[in-house]
Amino acid sequence: MALNIGFIGTGGIAKAHLNNLAKIQDAEVTAFFDIQLERAQKEAREWKNAKAYNNLNEMLDDRKLNAVYICVPPMAHGEAENAVIDRGIPFLVEKPLGIDHSPNGILKKIEQKKIITSVGYHWRYQEATRRALDLLNERKLGMSLGYWMGGMPMVPWWRVQTGSGGQFVEQTTHIVDLLRYLSGEVIEVFAAYSQRVMHEKVEGTTVADVGTVTMKLENGSIATISNTCMSPVGHKVGLDLYTDQGVLEISSSGLKDIKPESITEYKERKSPYLIEDEVFVNAILTGDSSKILSDYRDAIKTHNVTLAANKSADIGKPIHLKELSRT
Repeated sequence: MALNIGFIGTGGIAKAHLNNLAKIQDAEVTAFFDIQLERAQKEAREWKNAKAYNNLNEMLDDRKLNAVYICVPPMAHGEAENAVIDRGIPFLVEKPLGIDHSPNGILKKIEQKKIITSVGYHWRYQEATRRALDLLNERKLGMSLGYWMGGMPMVPWWRVQTGSGGQFVEQTTHIVDLLRYLSGEVIEVFAAYSQRVMHEKVEGTTVADVGTVTMKLENGSIATISNTCMSPVGHKVGLDLYTDQGVLEISSSGLKDIKPESITEYKERKSPYLIEDEVFVNAILTGDSSKILSDYRDAIKTHNVTLAANKSADIGKPIHLKELSRT
């Protein structure tokens, strides 16, 4: 049985998923929605039975879709999810889930209808991450240092706080999620952000271009995750875990296990994006979602940490996650 899959949004991340789905035997993309119809038409021409739409409800009612990918900018989340949920269609949604707490209402609807969901935290599907999980079973974690150090994506909505939610919400959320997955839940955050360069270089920039967030975790370990989007060169992106036996360095290329007597490197052999898409397609085909590593309920926990960081930076005080959940 081939799945009929629809796409809401046709930007860069959608193209990455489309390239993967073209390699998956049971996946057929048959519908594309974009507010710019010509973009949807361009993608539809690449698939044998696909049709383009610039009316979301028309697409969802016209096509009998087995699954949908939601690949929209942060500020545009909500309408698409609600429309898909109302029709009981499983979906994969790209991070972040939004720029505020509205995903909480969406989760209630998902769970009422028992819909299969996946969220695009692809770092969880890396071989490096799986190996780090195994190694951490034998080691005691003391602290973690995370990074997303590079330049600013030059799409207009990204540089605006009300468009992206800022770098920590939109981009560094991957490192926050990786920390949660490997180290457990965050209970408190204290953040400092600043505008140093980009608001002077790029007109209309309202996001901070440097930031550091310190966190306390339930297991007693601590973490600091820093990011910048002002650098003219891409620098460091990843998570370093400091344990009683050495350091585990995770990056997009793999894992480095640094011990006093040795350094062992493990390189990625398969795209985690492809694994993520294969797992999602298989979950829809079989009804078994147990191999999905980040569903909507879990992803909200990561989202809430990033929102807490924004609030902490705004008010200059630590934020306890339980306090945030009551606001």
